[in-house]
Amino acid sequence: MAFVNITDISVVFGNRDLIDRINLNISETSKISLAGANGSGKTTLLKVIAGIMAPAKGSVSMQKGTRISYLPQSGVVFSGYTLFDEADKAFIVFRKMIEKITELEKELALCKEGEGNLEALLEEHHALQEAVLSSGYYEREGEIESVLTGLGFSRADLGKMTESFSGGWQMRIALARVLLEKPDILLLDEPTNYLDIEAREWLEDFLNKFKSGYIIVSHDRFFLDVTCNEVIELFNGKLSKYKGNYSAYEKTRQQELEALVQRYERQQEEIEKTEDFIRRFRYNASKASLVQSRVKQLENLERIEIPESLKKMRFKFPTPPHSGKDVLIIEELNKFYGDFQALKNVNLYVTRGEKIALTGCNGAGKSTLLRILSQTDKNYTGNMRLGKDVSIGYFSQDFEATLNNEKSVIEVIESSSPTELIPSLRNLLGAFLFRGDDIQKKISFLSGGEKNRVALLKLLLHPSNLLILDEPTNHLDLNSKDILLEALKKYTGTLIFVSHDRYFIENLATRVIELTNGIAKDYPGEYEYYLFRKAKEAEESDAKANAGKAAAAAGWRSPAHSVSASSPKEGDFRQTEAASEREKEKAVKKEKRKLEKRLEEIMLLADDLEQKAKQIEEMMLKEEFYADGQKIKELKENLRENKNRQTELLAEWEKVEAAINSF
Repeated sequence: MAFVNITDISVVFGNRDLIDRINLNISETSKISLAGANGSGKTTLLKVIAGIMAPAKGSVSMQKGTRISYLPQSGVVFSGYTLFDEADKAFIVFRKMIEKITELEKELALCKEGEGNLEALLEEHHALQEAVLSSGYYEREGEIESVLTGLGFSRADLGKMTESFSGGWQMRIALARVLLEKPDILLLDEPTNYLDIEAREWLEDFLNKFKSGYIIVSHDRFFLDVTCNEVIELFNGKLSKYKGNYSAYEKTRQQELEALVQRYERQQEEIEKTEDFIRRFRYNASKASLVQSRVKQLENLERIEIPESLKKMRFKFPTPPHSGKDVLIIEELNKFYGDFQALKNVNLYVTRGEKIALTGCNGAGKSTLLRILSQTDKNYTGNMRLGKDVSIGYFSQDFEATLNNEKSVIEVIESSSPTELIPSLRNLLGAFLFRGDDIQKKISFLSGGEKNRVALLKLLLHPSNLLILDEPTNHLDLNSKDILLEALKKYTGTLIFVSHDRYFIENLATRVIELTNGIAKDYPGEYEYYLFRKAKEAEESDAKANAGKAAAAAGWRSPAHSVSASSPKEGDFRQTEAASEREKEKAVKKEKRKLEKRLEEIMLLADDLEQKAKQIEEMMLKEEFYADGQKIKELKENLRENKNRQTELLAEWEKVEAAINSF
């Protein structure tokens, strides 16, 4: 079995031990999430394991023949080959094996029976043949197409030159390459950064079926929950291990943090008392020895530090101006790019306080619609009206172009901030991953991702009552996402957003609009309700398709003439005008009893569903479930269906109670 052993490795940057004498064993069965604050050394550790970077101390050893594939966060660019041919390069190791097999066959042809090396050559030949056959090399064309289409490429893309794809799609090509290489150990650094929800779900399924080991760095909590059964955290150069998925790790780590904070606060009190003693008696000759003793005590004290990644900072939006109840009305909106129709007869009515998630696969028209809603793009047909006193704040991935390159990060943010938030700007910048001297950097020296974070924070500090956000969570770590999520949940204005982070959508959206080939479909409920309805629609579609096939197979056709077995006369359906008051009263009482009985049934069903939901949540915390990505995914789906059913029962309960009260 392939494995990698990391023994006492250290990596030093300047005078800082970024990684300090850590040990780690990785095998073919490892499904590991690597956690830690930005700058804690996660990418560095992956590079050390991959052999790209050498540690200052320690060693990385592995079983002979172990293959490792590494996906970096960014910076991969392909050119000179078609998409298919570039993906086919993933199989180069197996082509080399075939070349070696050919060489061995020539050697074997020259060997005579009984020669000493004959048996060794035969064993090597057999092992290589088995490796090539089990790799799927001879069926690779179908596998290449399956992986590329799973990651969002179309079949028409397969023949395109790789240089024609943008940066995000270049990273998808890189991801396809490492997946197709079928290594023994797979190292993925932010693999979901450039994937939409559909591609992420495909990758989740792929990794759940993946037979080798992997380590993943990701800021997508849901993705980690369903793909990993162990978390390792880098903090202050040390490595801590936690069994279970990412949510289980967070719960355990939060308990540890609370205990750590208590110890930290006690230590701070002792430090304050000691420092106060030193200040008071520093110049008192009779207490010189005591003062010196306290100074040494402070110098030798091992200071308790709190992980930056687990510090919970709160951010509250400036109160937005009040708008009318009707925020946005769109009627028969169409958008064309030449002959291509990007949006088709879109109708949308948005009221104050809604938080709408816009979903759909890449190319469905989401960003196009957001540009129109933000009034950035006015080249469309149809009507769009803003409500009374509506002010728009719009963020997109190219919003960085609005920043002044000559100003520093802190200057840009200060110029946009309300006066009352200025004292907390450094903390806010820290939450958006600008710490220490980073806030003094000029905008012109920042990376694209850093500029996006500055642009997003600048927008959020501006008190608009209609926020339109296109991928606001890109380039944010989990802690920053949580801070943004909490702020948006408390935001009193109206929000329309696109995000590929499922956890973010699930916890924020109160309504979902799905775009498919430019056509908008409204799902008036939370994201769980949207998934529930989509599943029902798929079931109904499958049922209709199966019924059609069955009817066709049976040779069914409508009869040319049909006569009812009994053709009731019109008068048989007339109700007598002389119905007695007594009969009417009996009917009313019967209907009321029926409704009351249904109300009792609903309450029992709701209680039962609530108990089952608790049982599912408890099961999700048990090791035999959270250690299995597929099982935890199934439990989450069951929980969603449960919650959707509770929502439906609540709606029915309100209707039934209203009907009873009307009698």
